[in-house]
Amino acid sequence: MDLNGKVAVVTGAGRGIGRAIAEKMAEYGARVVVADLAVDAVVRVAEDLTQDGHEAEAIAVDVTRASSVDRMVRGTVARFGQVDILVNNAGVIAAPGWEDRNRPNDRDWDVIYSVNVKGVAKTTDAAVRRMRQRQYGKIVNIASVAGRQGAPGNPPYNVSKAGVISLTQAYAQELASDNINVNAICPGLLWTPMWERIARRTIRLDESMGRISPRRAFERIVGERIPLGREQTPEDIGNLAVFLASDLAENITGQAINVNGGSRMD
Repeated sequence: MDLNGKVAVVTGAGRGIGRAIAEKMAEYGARVVVADLAVDAVVRVAEDLTQDGHEAEAIAVDVTRASSVDRMVRGTVARFGQVDILVNNAGVIAAPGWEDRNRPNDRDWDVIYSVNVKGVAKTTDAAVRRMRQRQYGKIVNIASVAGRQGAPGNPPYNVSKAGVISLTQAYAQELASDNINVNAICPGLLWTPMWERIARRTIRLDESMGRISPRRAFERIVGERIPLGREQTPEDIGNLAVFLASDLAENITGQAINVNGGSRMD
């Protein structure tokens, strides 16, 4: 896989999956814009990449605001001259305090939809304006196995990730004539700050968990749900993102690909 000469923008790149994707893009030759609402975090990521000999730029972005997303794209073009790859990774599990609520509230619905669905659309629209000019682009959206089937616990999140899959298909059809590929990745169970929040809530609501640590609860869930018996990693997602962003995937578009150890096979 070769991304030399390409410019990749990764949102939500301050930590977890986003950081791993940015690192993998750089490893395979891309110049990378690491973008996040957490400015200090992406500055550190960009500094680390630069120290490793890669070209990287940190840009603050709020994907819920079109003006912020537009500034990110303009900043990318000003720094690197083009936008070849967009990874829509920025996402939230819920509003603050969700771990302590038995049911999601209206704020959870609003925050999740604003970031996970509208944020993907806003960012895609901004990047596509540049990609169309060059008749080239690769867009990778980070969905989730939660978008494959509804489940109790956090319906707003499930719905939002199903929305990401649907957006992926819609944009893939719309942009095919512009030589822009649009695909999604559906991660399974990864130990990230987001999953730590899920584990803490699970422990509180599920008496059978007992008094165990969030990490131990996560490991138990992995053992119950993953046929391969092991958790997925941010690097797993980064590897697939690089493939989908490369020209090896030029005939793949509109797909939502699972990376979940077999927990879902559809």
